Amino acid sequence: MSTAAPDRIAETSAAPREAAPLGRLFAAIAFLEAFTWAGLLVGMFLKYVTGTTEIGVWLFGRLHGGAFMLYVAVTLIAAWKLRWRWWVALCALAASIPPLVTVPLELWLRRTGRLAAPQDPSSPRR
Repeated sequence: MSTAAPDRIAETSAAPREAAPLGRLFAAIAFLEAFTWAGLLVGMFLKYVTGTTEIGVWLFGRLHGGAFMLYVAVTLIAAWKLRWRWWVALCALAASIPPLVTVPLELWLRRTGRLAAPQDPSSPRR
């Protein structure tokens, strides 16, 4: 019987560290980006499917554009300050393109401890 299994279980069941202020900001902006995406999708449904109103596209198009730009900026800053590996940063940037994907990405980053401050500031994160 191997002793590696209990160690592995202990590593995976450990609670993630508290998110850094920048990690909390990233999480808030990720949810904002997803919310504006959802509003834009509802607005497009109302405009193009039901033909009832264009106000949803007008309003959420502008809000989502701003939220998207803010998400990209905060993602780049978080990737640099929280020492994410390049592929994590690319995943975070790519998550802003399909609707609502920033939410599961944020949950994954939080679960894996990537929103916490780096313990060793001189080395990149995993």
